[in-house]
Amino acid sequence: MNFWTTHRDTILVEPIPTAPYFKSVYDFAKAWLQGQETFSIATSGSTGAPKEILLNRNQMTASARLTGQVLDLPKGTRALVCLNVNYIAGIMMLVRGLELGWQLTIVGPGSNPLLELPNETTFDFVALVPMQLSAILQEEGTRGRVGDFGKILLGGAPLSTVLLQEINALKIPVYQSYGMTETVSHVALRRLNGDAPQADYQVLPGIEFGIDPRDCLYLRGAVTNNELVQTNDLVELTSPNSFYWLGRADSVINSGGVKISLDKIDQVVGEVLQELNLVTEYFCWYEPDEKLGQKLVLFVACDHSILNIKNLLEKIAERVRRYETPKAVYFARSFLRTPTAKIDKMATAHYFFDAPHD
Repeated sequence: MNFWTTHRDTILVEPIPTAPYFKSVYDFAKAWLQGQETFSIATSGSTGAPKEILLNRNQMTASARLTGQVLDLPKGTRALVCLNVNYIAGIMMLVRGLELGWQLTIVGPGSNPLLELPNETTFDFVALVPMQLSAILQEEGTRGRVGDFGKILLGGAPLSTVLLQEINALKIPVYQSYGMTETVSHVALRRLNGDAPQADYQVLPGIEFGIDPRDCLYLRGAVTNNELVQTNDLVELTSPNSFYWLGRADSVINSGGVKISLDKIDQVVGEVLQELNLVTEYFCWYEPDEKLGQKLVLFVACDHSILNIKNLLEKIAERVRRYETPKAVYFARSFLRTPTAKIDKMATAHYFFDAPHD
């Protein structure tokens, strides 16, 4: 089967799925409904080596109830589960459904989940990664069905300038989440469209937060088992209940003694590519250099023949300081990804530098 629609009241009396992915959903649901107290969850590996984290039932229940409360998702909510259920975002979609009494439609993880579903299928809530929403909007057969999602929660990766513009045109509410495995999915949200889109993340009720001496965010609450979780995310506190995300402290390179924020340059590159009418993926990284130590470079997922490098770099240079312009642009057919569909920047760069290429 391509999809499976189920509910907490019926899942354990239905025939057990034979497809491995749906069987893993069933196994988790059975463990949850039978009261298992702890769960070992793998991190995605997007900001470091993948590792296993032990979460307890109370943390996961607290997170699920917060989501239901803040996004107004009551019993009976029809939810699409299309994120990998081996990782926290997908797992928590299952927990929300099982705890709050939602109708769950599960599809295997893929770039465009709507391709697996009948045209008449509608939902009240769906969680996606940006790549999935982009794929849905780019596919002629699914673009018009986004309005059937009810509410969209986006997480897992930064949003491109082009995708943000497309989101702004949508009539249904779209939220971007901030969170990680250690915080049991999201602990802050920002509305991306509507009458008052938000630049700042609004922290969910009951979550304590602040910054360390590096200006990196820390968090504590029932979802962290009341233990402090220290992040490497540079933020600016904008109110007692909100913060503005500046980038990752570990996404800073030292080029000739000058610190450069890769996240900052990524934003500029996105604006320039939009101005050039080029819709594609990209990211800034570094290349070892004898003189500079780390040389700022740009990876773009397109054929080199459709992009004028000189023009691109000139437009970037107009928006940044002199040393923040990439020293080289590299082209790739596609980027390597983590199991949760995020671009694996380090692996992509290493593969590119180590493998023969044009």
